[in-house]
Order: sequence, then C-alpha cells, then structure tokens
Amino acid sequence: MSVMRLVLAPMEGLADVHLRRLITAQGGFDWSVSEFVRVVDRLYPARVLYGICPELRQGGRTDSGTPVRVQLLGSDPEAMAANAQLAVRLGSHGIDINFGCPSRTVNRRNGGAVMLQEPESLYRVVSAVRAALPPAVVVSAKMRLGFDDTSLMLDNAAAIEAAGATELTVHARTRRQGYAPPAHWHELARIREHIRIPLIANGDICSVADYHRCVAVAGTVDVMLGRGAVRMPSLARQIRENAAVESPWQAIAPLLREFWGQVSAALPPRDRIGRIRQWVNYLRQRHPEAELLWQTIRQESDLQRLEAVLP
Repeated sequence: MSVMRLVLAPMEGLADVHLRRLITAQGGFDWSVSEFVRVVDRLYPARVLYGICPELRQGGRTDSGTPVRVQLLGSDPEAMAANAQLAVRLGSHGIDINFGCPSRTVNRRNGGAVMLQEPESLYRVVSAVRAALPPAVVVSAKMRLGFDDTSLMLDNAAAIEAAGATELTVHARTRRQGYAPPAHWHELARIREHIRIPLIANGDICSVADYHRCVAVAGTVDVMLGRGAVRMPSLARQIRENAAVESPWQAIAPLLREFWGQVSAALPPRDRIGRIRQWVNYLRQRHPEAELLWQTIRQESDLQRLEAVLP
C-alpha cells in the first residue's frame, strides 16, 4: 500500500485562511485545498484569487509551510482553464476542481454536484484545465457518489480520469444525502477498483479509529479531512503518528485565543463573533469544555464580554 497522504478539505464559509493557518500548524497535512473560486464565464483579476486564497501572496503556502491548492468551481471549460492558469501563475500548488458542492444556489447555476448528472460535462472541464497547464502541475477533482443516486458514480470517475486528472477525491455521499451519516466508504472501494489514478477518501473521518476503518473498507490510505479536523485540529498528526490518545482541551483552548486574535485583526466585529461561535459549535461535538463555553457565548453580542470568557 502507498504512503498515506492527508489533505485538509475546503469548507466554504468555515475553513478560511484563518482556520487553515491554525489547523495546518498542528502538523500532519501534506497539503490543503482553498475554498472554491466560483467561475462563471470570465477570467477574474488576481485580487479575487488573492481574496479567497491569501496564501498565494506567500508562495502558495500556509504560515507553517503547508502547500495550498486553489479550488475552482464552474462548468465553462474555457473560463475554468483561464482561471486555472492564473491561479498557478500566482503560486497555487496545483488546481482542484469542485464537482461536489451540494449547495442549491450553486447547483441552480450549473456548478458543483449538479454536474454529476452529465459525465461528459466533467470530462470537458477537466480536459480543458489539464490542457491549459504544464504536465507537471497537479490537476485534481473532487466529486460525490452522485447527485440523487450512485447510478453514474463509476462513469463520473472514469470521465475525470480519462480527461487527465492526476487524482480524485470522493466524498462518500450523494448530493441528496448531504452530510447525513453515515458516509458510504464501501462505494469508494468500487471506484478505486475502476480507476488507475490515486483515490482520496473523504467523509466522516473524525478520529484515528475512523481513519483505519475507512482504509479497511475503501482500500486507500489517502484521505481528506474536513469537519473532523475542525473538531480536532491535531487529527492529521494523530493519524500520521497512529496516536491512541487524542489531544486534550488544554492543547486546543489556546488555539481559540489565537484564532480570536486573527479574526479580530481581519474582520468587522459582528463577523468576529460569528466565526468564534461557529468554531466552538464544532469543538463542542468533541470536547465537554467547549460545550460549557458554547452555552456562555452562544447569545453573547458584546465583544469585550465574549473575549473575557475565552480560555
């Protein structure tokens, strides 16, 4: 079996530059993927890509040195190819293409998971992006098992591979299933047997034990960590070290204070409060101490009072 590769997932509205910075600093990740750039029908100015992926201004890496790959979402092959060229020129470590977003707004505009209903559309986009970039540049794609069902799952994976993708990440749910448990890792095993490019598993990997169960079922050691890493920032390092004991709250609490400092310097007051609540809401699913903090701040609107109760 190949050497494991651990990837931090793109999570729209959650894992922005601030959380990417903190989570990748805990170690264990091979690379991270940015939030998606929504491509419609034109080439964006560089400031748009810098806004979504500020790491491009520092060699395409987080402060701790983790490479960041810009993710593009769209169905126009020419526009996707042009923006992929720009992202790589600005410093992106490869290009990731989003065929998995379940958002109704995005899907209504022919982007994300809705494209899984037409394997040919996946082929056209990936092929255009692949042709626009030097052969050494990685072009990856992320998809779900399907839109309403899995009937086109293997066709979609095959189309992405045939178009020249370097690797494929699959969230082990359909669009209809959203994020409802469980993730269907057994379907990933079918995809892995059907393609030759590396398969990266995604979905419900929230502990070291989950990682080993996923590997056993899906047959790939490569995984993308999303909400599991938000709940447990050291998860990638724990997986890499095969750690039996999770990081205690005492190791996570200082990150909240650091995160608060970052968002306070970058965001208006209302957004700061929203971001800290959002992260604590995820942390409380794993840590009883975060539950106590959540009950204190969930309705707090005063910046000074909120900051005073942070650990």
